[in-house]
Amino acid sequence: MKKIFLLLCFLGIALPYYNLYKYLEQKNWEWSLTEFFAEANSNYASSMLSADLGVAALTFFIFIIYSFYKKPFKIFKYMLCMFTVGFSLALPFYFYDNFEVLKNKFK
Repeated sequence: MKKIFLLLCFLGIALPYYNLYKYLEQKNWEWSLTEFFAEANSNYASSMLSADLGVAALTFFIFIIYSFYKKPFKIFKYMLCMFTVGFSLALPFYFYDNFEVLKNKFK
C-alpha cells in the first residue's frame, strides 16, 4: 500500500504540471493569473470542482495544524507540497509518510 501512495505522489506532481504545461503551450507561454482563474471558473462544473478541491485542501490544512498542536511533528514538508504543487501531492505524501502509524490505528 505504501508503494501506491508513492505512485500517487508522483502522479500528484506529474498530472497537474502536465496540464499547466499544456495550458501555457496553448496560450503561447503568456501567463495571466486573472485569465487563468477566469477560465478555471468559466462554468458551474469547473467551479464545483474548484470548490470541492478547495474545501478538501482546507480541511487537510486544518487537520495538519491541529495534529501539530496535539503531537508536534514536521508539518512544513506537507505545507511546502500543498503550496508548491497542490493537494494532489500533499495528501498522498502525508499518507506515505505516516503509513505505519495509520496502519496500526486501523488494526
